[in-house]
Parts: sequence; structure tokens; C-alpha cells
Amino acid sequence: MTENTWTRWPSREALGREGVARPRRLLAWSVRMLVLGVLVWGAFDANHIDVWGKVATVGGILVTAALSWGFYHTTYRHRLWPSVALIVLLLGMAGLAGATGFRGPALVVWCGCAIAALERLPLGAALPVTAVALTSFSVINTDVWLTTAAVVVGMALAGYVMRLDAEARGSAQRLLTQERAARAAEAQSAALAERARIAREIHDVLAHSLSAQLVHLEAARLLIERDADREQILDRVVAARGMARDGLAETRQALSALRGEMSPLEDFLSDLAGAGDGAEVTVTGERRPLPVEAAQAVRRVAQEALTNVRKHAQGARVRVLLEYAEHEVRLDVRDSGGKPGDLTKAGGGYGLLGMRERAELLGGSLEAGPDEEGFAVTLKVPV
Repeated sequence: MTENTWTRWPSREALGREGVARPRRLLAWSVRMLVLGVLVWGAFDANHIDVWGKVATVGGILVTAALSWGFYHTTYRHRLWPSVALIVLLLGMAGLAGATGFRGPALVVWCGCAIAALERLPLGAALPVTAVALTSFSVINTDVWLTTAAVVVGMALAGYVMRLDAEARGSAQRLLTQERAARAAEAQSAALAERARIAREIHDVLAHSLSAQLVHLEAARLLIERDADREQILDRVVAARGMARDGLAETRQALSALRGEMSPLEDFLSDLAGAGDGAEVTVTGERRPLPVEAAQAVRRVAQEALTNVRKHAQGARVRVLLEYAEHEVRLDVRDSGGKPGDLTKAGGGYGLLGMRERAELLGGSLEAGPDEEGFAVTLKVPV
């Protein structure tokens, strides 16, 4: 055994009552009451003492019970020297009982001290105490030596087995506590992830809506600077107002989507393409419901890509492809190229970056860049 084994206390979980089954607690209390009954019976059954002697004996029993209670509590607090002092006093009480003719109670106390020391003290302190207690038991016991040896070995084994059992129960309690803490941390992490998901969803909706409004407001500003027709300016302002109304509706839709209430993805893309200058939407593969996060990623990337087309490729022909593969869903938005126009610098330019981060969080990817004709945005999300 290592030095740590000799000096290590049984854990507080092993020394405490938590995790002990009710039948086992009842059994422990029954044994204690039995021991107390034996001590009291030994006191009143003695014929060699008078009434005052019996009163003193009862007082000694109460002192022994108090010392036992103190020993159990000091060992639970891992206080070595007070625990050793208390169990030495208990050994002394047993020796006093044996010397005054109370051999039965003395034997019971010595056996109890041997078992309790092995169960509750570090082995470095428990073994000397157990040796003293069992040696005293052997000296006073009048049975044949073989019976006495068997009892001594049985008491030592009982104490050590109880120690191992308590340690196993303590380990189980620690594992249970760790599991509860892990579950609490997991629940907190899930709540934070859900909160981040909601924040990201609302951010994407508002970013798309405000970006589209900015496009029309910037166009209105340029028209005003050029002294354009009043109707043209008003059209842009009305479009911006419509975008604000659509943004509010999309925010509500995002909240509904977070609750699992989403319209089919194909219908959403068709409505989105029809709301702009018109785009060709193609759906391939076996259509099936997608996880909420994957469906929302496809929606937001499609919105951002079509908004960028309106900003940077006015009048371009747009093709939207939604492909259901076996293990992923793929969205491809391509334009044929168009006039950059005066709105190229409108907006902050962070939309596709945010979409790429969203795709990577889902284990997917997003590629955006020029192709043979114009500009292409490709999203892949595993499902």
C-alpha cells in the first residue's frame, strides 16, 4: 500500500448517511439498539453491585453512547486527533467495564471499536486501534482459543468489508453528484445555445430586412440628388416601407419557425423569387422535412443572395437550385451578371459572412464568388 492509502480518510459520502437505503438504515439502528440493550442488561443483571453502583453504570453507558456519537461526527469531519482521542476513551471505558466485572459490555464495546475504527478511520490510525481492541477482547474472552481467533478474524474482516462497502457507496454518490452537475451544465448549455440560435435568427432576419430597405432608401437619395421624377422617388420610399413591413412579418415567421411552425421550403423559395424581379426556381431530389436549423440556413442564404443580386446585378437573370441529396441539402443561386448600378456600396457587406458562419456551425459550407457569367452562391448543409 502507498503512503496515501495509509493516511487517506474514507470520503465524506462514504461516512455520511446519504444514499443509504431505508432498510439498511433500519438495520443499523436495530443493531445500535441491540448493543445498547446488551449494555443496559449487563448493568442491571450484575449482582455484585448495589443500587448506586447500578446508577453509576447507567451513567457510564450514557457516557459511552455520547463518546460514540462524538466519534461518528468527528470522523465525518475528518478530524483525526479528536477521533483518535474519542475512540481511545471508548477503549478505556471498555477496560473499566471489564475491570469492574462487566465482561459482556466490555466485549461488545471492544468489538464495536474494532469495527468502527476500520470502517471510519485512515488505515494508519485504524489498525493500531483495532489491534488494541481485539487484543483486549482476546485477553478477556473465556472461549477456547480457536473460537476466539475466529471471532477476532471475523471482526477484522467485518470492519474492512464495511469500509469497502462504504467507499463503494461514496463513489456511487460522487458519480451521481457529478452526473447531476453534468446534466445541469448540459441543460444550461442547451439553454444558452437556444438563446444564441434565437438571437442569430432574429439578427439574420433584421439584417436582411434593413439591408433591403437601405437599398431602396439609397436609391431614393440618389434620385433626389438627380432631381428625378417625384413618382420614382415615392416608389422607392414605398418599397422601403414595404420592406419594413416584410421584415416585421419575417421576424414573426422566424419566431414561428423556432417553434417548429414553418411553411414548406419549396413554397418559401417560390414566394421569395416571385417577390423580386423574378427568378427561376428548380427543386431536385426527394423532398423531405429538414431540421429547423438547416431549413433556416437555406432560407436566409436564399434571401441574402437575392438581395445581393438586386444590389449588384440589376436586371440579371437568376437561377435558384434546391437539391435534396442523400446526406445533405444544397442551395445554388446564380445570376447571369448585370449592371452594378449606383447601389453597389449600399449595405455593410457582412451578410454572406454571417451566412458562412451559420453554415459552418451546422457542419456545412458556403461558397460565394464570380462564375463564368455572373456571381454564384452555393450552400451545403448536412442533414
